[in-house]
Amino acid sequence: MTTKLYYESAYTTAWKAVIAQKITRDDGLFVVLDRTAFYPHGGGQPCDRGDIQGVPVLDVRLEDDEVLHLVPHFPEVTDVDCQLDWPLRFDHMQQHSGQHLLSSVCRDLYQAMTVSFHLGLDYCTIDVDRVDLTAGDLAAIEEEANQRIYRNLAISSYFVSPEELAQLSVVKPPKVTENIRIVEMQDVEYNACGGTHVSSTGEIGLIKLLKTEKQKGNLRLYFLCGHRALAEFTASQRILQALSARFKTGKDEIESRLDKWEREQKALESELTRLKEGLHGYMAKELLQGAQGARIVARVFDDQSLQDLQSLAKQMTAMTSQVVLLGTKQDNKVVLAQNGEGAVSCGAFFKVQLAGFGGSGGGSDKLAQGGFASESELLAFMAFAQAELG
Repeated sequence: MTTKLYYESAYTTAWKAVIAQKITRDDGLFVVLDRTAFYPHGGGQPCDRGDIQGVPVLDVRLEDDEVLHLVPHFPEVTDVDCQLDWPLRFDHMQQHSGQHLLSSVCRDLYQAMTVSFHLGLDYCTIDVDRVDLTAGDLAAIEEEANQRIYRNLAISSYFVSPEELAQLSVVKPPKVTENIRIVEMQDVEYNACGGTHVSSTGEIGLIKLLKTEKQKGNLRLYFLCGHRALAEFTASQRILQALSARFKTGKDEIESRLDKWEREQKALESELTRLKEGLHGYMAKELLQGAQGARIVARVFDDQSLQDLQSLAKQMTAMTSQVVLLGTKQDNKVVLAQNGEGAVSCGAFFKVQLAGFGGSGGGSDKLAQGGFASESELLAFMAFAQAELG
C-alpha cells in the first residue's frame, strides 16, 4: 500500500520513491509509487500536479486505497525523484482551509450550515442552508472570517479511533468508520476531512466574498482566498483605474458617472428611435409608391438591422394590404409581414419554406422573421418568396 505523505505533512514538495506498479489501461498509463505526496481528487479538493523523474503527472486518482498517477509515458527508471507543483498545492491549501473557516463563521454567526462546497480552479463556493442572509450579514461574515485569519489560529490534522471521535464535537459525523482524519482549527472546530491544509489561519492570507446566488433552496457564496483574492483585487483595481481614466474622475465617483452616462444613453436611444420611425415613414411611402398594383412589395437593404426591418414593415402594413418582404445583407435577415387581409400566413410560410434555403425562423400570421448563414441563401430565398407570393 502506498504511504500517503500528504497526510504526514502538507508541506512536502520533493521526495524519492520507488515505482511499485505500472498500469496500462484504455484511459491512460498510470504509475503507483511506494510513497507519494501527490494528493488525489477527493473530498471536494482537486488533485496535485508535478512530475515523476521529469515525467509530468497529469492526474491523480485514489482507487481501492491506492494512489494512481496518470502520466504521458512511463519513467525509464524504477527509483525516481518526485517534485510537487508547490504553488498549485499551496493554493489548494489556502482555499480549503479558507472554506473551513468561512463555513465555521457562517455557522457561528447565523446558524447557516454548509451543505456542500466546491473548490474549483477559478472560484470556490459554499452552499449554506439559509437564503435570508442580508448584505449586512455577509459583510459581518467576511469581517469575522478575516479577524480569525489575523488571530493566526493553529490548524492541525490527525487520525482518531471511533472511541476518540466520540469525545470530539465534530461539525458533522464522518462518512467513514476507520482511518478517521480530523482537521482541528484552534478554538473554532473539529472537522472530519482528508484534504491538505495550511498550518495556521494566518497562511490563508485573506478571504473575500465575491457574490451570492440562490441555488436549490440554499444560498451559494462565491469566495476567494490568499493569492487568488490578491489577484482578483489587482484585476479589479486595474479596471477601476481604466474607468477613472476613461471618465476623468476618481474611483469614488465612477458609479455616479455611469448613472449619468446611462441616462444620456437612454435619451439618445429614444431620440434615435424617434428619428428612425420618421425615416421609416418616408421609406414606407417611397417603397409603396414604387410597387403600386403589385401583390408584394420586396426590397433588400445593405445595412439595415432586423429591428429596422420590423419597424419599416409595420409602418408599411399600416398603409397597405400588400404583402411586405424585406431583407438585409447586414446580418442576412428577412422579414415577411401583412395586415391580416392577405391570404398568406407569414409564420406558416416561413416554417415550411425557410429550411429549404438553409434558413430558420418563425413568427405570427402577420409578422415573421428569419435568418440565413450566407448572403447567397438570403438572396435565393428572397427571389423565391417574391415569385411564390407575387
